[in-house]
Amino acid sequence: MLFRSLYTIGILLYTLAIRFAAAFNDKAAQWVEGRKNQTFPANNNAAYIWFHAASLGEFEQGRPLIEAIKKHWPEKKILLSFFSPSGYEIRKNYELASKVIYLPADTPSKARHLLDSFHIEMAFFIKYEFWFNYLNELRKRRIPTYFVSAKFRQNHMFFRWYGGWFSQQLKHVNHFFVQDENSAKLIESLGIKQYTVTGDTRFDRVYRLSRQAMPLPKIEAFARGRRLFVIGSSWPSDEKILIESLGLLPKTHAVVIAPHDISGKHLAEISQSLKSESIRYSDFNEQKDYNILIIDNIGLLSSIYRYADFAWIGGGFGHAIHNIQEAVAYGCPVMFGPNYHRFAEAVDLIKLGGAFEVNSTNKLNEMIRKFIHEPGFRLKASEVCRLYVGNQIGATDKIMAVVFG
Repeated sequence: MLFRSLYTIGILLYTLAIRFAAAFNDKAAQWVEGRKNQTFPANNNAAYIWFHAASLGEFEQGRPLIEAIKKHWPEKKILLSFFSPSGYEIRKNYELASKVIYLPADTPSKARHLLDSFHIEMAFFIKYEFWFNYLNELRKRRIPTYFVSAKFRQNHMFFRWYGGWFSQQLKHVNHFFVQDENSAKLIESLGIKQYTVTGDTRFDRVYRLSRQAMPLPKIEAFARGRRLFVIGSSWPSDEKILIESLGLLPKTHAVVIAPHDISGKHLAEISQSLKSESIRYSDFNEQKDYNILIIDNIGLLSSIYRYADFAWIGGGFGHAIHNIQEAVAYGCPVMFGPNYHRFAEAVDLIKLGGAFEVNSTNKLNEMIRKFIHEPGFRLKASEVCRLYVGNQIGATDKIMAVVFG
């Protein structure tokens, strides 16, 4: 009881800190405002399957399972909750969810209120979303609870000297569907036996999307038969070394840049720093031959990768790399900066030879030359990516088999 009280006090202090930050930070303000205005219906006995994701990336991991459930049982209602505004604001109108909400702060009273408002049939938490008052309330109501695409590391609180109470809470979860064998060994060391190694459910989605991708006529017209180097989700720290190296590309190659920040100011900064003439996607026409195309809208990148011969994935010189799965699903070899170790697929593909760490301009220049002048090297890396993705798909079917029989 003491540890739960201390945990709840920590949640309240965290919430107070976000409210204070809301005066200075737009994302914190969204976090506060979204929760302040939302209302829940009175429980009308309609059963919901609850999915909770921290943000957009975790939602994409849960999405294949939501789609599989709705395909088998279209009548089932889905409650979808987000912790972060970056997930909620983009998916608040998700068509397969009956209700999309912000997750209220993890206090006992708010957990009771949420579960009093919705008749929850079962609950799925994605990856790292450990909210112990919600888990406790689900346990008390005997609502089956699952973790999907869960991933554990030795430095998580569960495996620290102070982690006893936290790890004890995990034992009430009905089943963990973990991404890898290392996660399985770690939770088994806590005495948890209810797990299955399924891999990452997101591979199921990116693989399916790669097989259903619609053609992009503008990208095809821009390429004009040239090979494409696609720079995806780049940050200024990525662009700083990339722009210096683009001059190595011969006329047989062209570049597509899809920056993380598509504000007019940042796009102008990219254009001004380039040594070759560029054009934005929204302004592109076929009358002139450009070497560099800058994507100035959201939602195209995952489909653009189908045209890439090799790609750069941004974020590796900052907090962490962005999603590499969308590119490698097309058999596209990828490069990225040094901050990639949180992602098993990046670690695996570096070992296998389908992905490559780049930490300097000299290394980038070396890799670009190899991709251009050693076609066997590029083709081998591409095949590694295809085989890897092929071996990763199927997590959703494994989860469905355990949960629904």
